Amino acid sequence: MENMTNRHSVYLLGISGSPREASTAFVIKEALGYATRGSKTKTDYFSLKDKNVNFCIHCDYCIREKKGCIHEDDMTEAYEKMEKADAFIIGTPVYNGTVSGQLKTLFDRCRAMVAKNPDALKNKVGAGVAVGGDRLGGQELALLTIHSFYLANKMIPTSGGPFGANLGGTVWSRDLGKDGAQKDAEGLSTVYRTVDRLIELTIQLKERVDRT
Repeated sequence: MENMTNRHSVYLLGISGSPREASTAFVIKEALGYATRGSKTKTDYFSLKDKNVNFCIHCDYCIREKKGCIHEDDMTEAYEKMEKADAFIIGTPVYNGTVSGQLKTLFDRCRAMVAKNPDALKNKVGAGVAVGGDRLGGQELALLTIHSFYLANKMIPTSGGPFGANLGGTVWSRDLGKDGAQKDAEGLSTVYRTVDRLIELTIQLKERVDRT
């Protein structure tokens, strides 16, 4: 990251899909802090902890009216941040081998955003981080679910690349919360590699837009 010089700034949004302020929140904040080192990256953060985010009820109000969601809750804040961001890093604890229910609800509720504007998230770059109590507790399946959200919404998913960060950041908390995640040097290295690639790709896309 220190050697990355560019004239573009990147607005990176970190989303913690955990209902707690524990390991996942720590890892996302660590990723955001790392992203600002030696670059023009600006960061923002949204946590689902204590947020009032109602389930999508598939009422199709958003499809009929094109005015957003029928629910008036804390997703309004998320929509605003997501629309402004150039890139996303979304983190989840691993629950039953996949993403948390809270994060899945956020994904479902984004239907209203793209119903209003199908290109609301188009060409934004996204990466994922999954934190598990076990080293191999479902992190990769959780990351694939995050990537599926990106693909479904015209976004560009990325990872940290081969040999360790194939699908993104994978962290082992040993069920010790922040303390456990903080001690997983190998896992945090996958997060840093993922952030490097996320910023690099976002800048490349911005430069390509400038040339066209």
